Amino acid sequence: MSAEISGFRRFLHWGPITALSIIKCITLTTLYMNSMWWPPNESFAAFAHQALFLLLSTLATFNYVMATLTGPGLLPKHWRPKDPRDTQFLQYCKKCEGYKAPRSHHCRKCDRCVKKMDHHCPWINHCVGWANHAYFTYFLLFSILGSMQGTVVLCCSFWRGVYRYYYLTHGLTHLASVQFTLASIIMCILGMGLAIGVVIGLSMLLFIQMKTIVTNQTGIEIWIVEKAIYRRYRNADSDDEFLYPYDLKWRQNLRLVFNDECQKWGDGIEWPVVEGCDQYTLTREQLAQKEEKRARTRTYRCISPVTGRWLPLFSQGWRVCLAAPCSDEPRIRLRPDDVIKVTRFRNHWLFGERVLSEQELGDKKRQRKGQLRGWFPRRSAVELIEVPEDGVGDGGDASSEVPTTQNGNAHIHLKQQQKNGHAKKYM
Repeated sequence: MSAEISGFRRFLHWGPITALSIIKCITLTTLYMNSMWWPPNESFAAFAHQALFLLLSTLATFNYVMATLTGPGLLPKHWRPKDPRDTQFLQYCKKCEGYKAPRSHHCRKCDRCVKKMDHHCPWINHCVGWANHAYFTYFLLFSILGSMQGTVVLCCSFWRGVYRYYYLTHGLTHLASVQFTLASIIMCILGMGLAIGVVIGLSMLLFIQMKTIVTNQTGIEIWIVEKAIYRRYRNADSDDEFLYPYDLKWRQNLRLVFNDECQKWGDGIEWPVVEGCDQYTLTREQLAQKEEKRARTRTYRCISPVTGRWLPLFSQGWRVCLAAPCSDEPRIRLRPDDVIKVTRFRNHWLFGERVLSEQELGDKKRQRKGQLRGWFPRRSAVELIEVPEDGVGDGGDASSEVPTTQNGNAHIHLKQQQKNGHAKKYM
């Protein structure tokens, strides 16, 4: 989805429509059942009880709308640091045709680089990042509190409605205030299920968000730090120590998000860092990780069409579908002879980036639609092995350098290429 979508058009998406529908369903059902269970005109406590619920519902809706409309803060296209020499410490974004500022990452769904990107949230149809992190966290908090109160009201109302006949026959008429119809009992049960689901689901998400805020990390940076620790564990002889630069202790970390503006600190590009670090401590680590990733990269060529579907049952079989990656990362469509740079490997799936052909590089209008990076079935590609120009490997047998694939015809074709002397640097 394009990053240029703004204003209330961003709400015309299944995520915001579903989220707002759930909020309003819980709110209206709770208010209706509460009018029978504990009417607000009965006492001041009943009035305060309903006023509190309305306040929580209003605050949840307000922060949800603000988190969506404010957005995470997008890095300008073609962005460059003030000092041109600092570009050596930054990653270049081909999509935005500029450099990624510290703590910025490219969102493939927003199709823009996002300041302090935490994650892309389909429920707000936007990313959570520098500018709207506080709004999003407040939305989670008030939604949980309001849903907890709604759960109590709906459960108590359901209990009284079910036992209404018992109360009437035992002289407890003051407790028989909840009278169900078919529609109201369905709405009550549905509201209870939604409220309990919101409490459980959003509580887990709020815990994760508070954990990242207290340590001044994002979901992406947690992964970067884990890889940094692993790099040093694997290279035990290295004296290069990594210190996460943005953890300023929990009090200051909280102030960076929950401040007077209620949304953002600074400009989202320069950040306060701990002693011994600078603005590019984390970006240099990212570049080192990218360098190791490139060293692990292998080149594959597609030998059979790939549909790009999430579960290619008819083209790949049930075994490949059962082993599909549990990830929201895209799948890519491939044609025979497409070349792919692969960086991640699984038994039945590979993750890589399709190399653009010469025609696509020469004319952007001829570029094929769809994702360039993503997962695809392993059985649809063969690894390209580098061989000497004379076609003979170290062991003197040319066939020893030919990759083995599940496609017998492709294997024979590659052997024939070598015998005919047509093998290139990469077959």
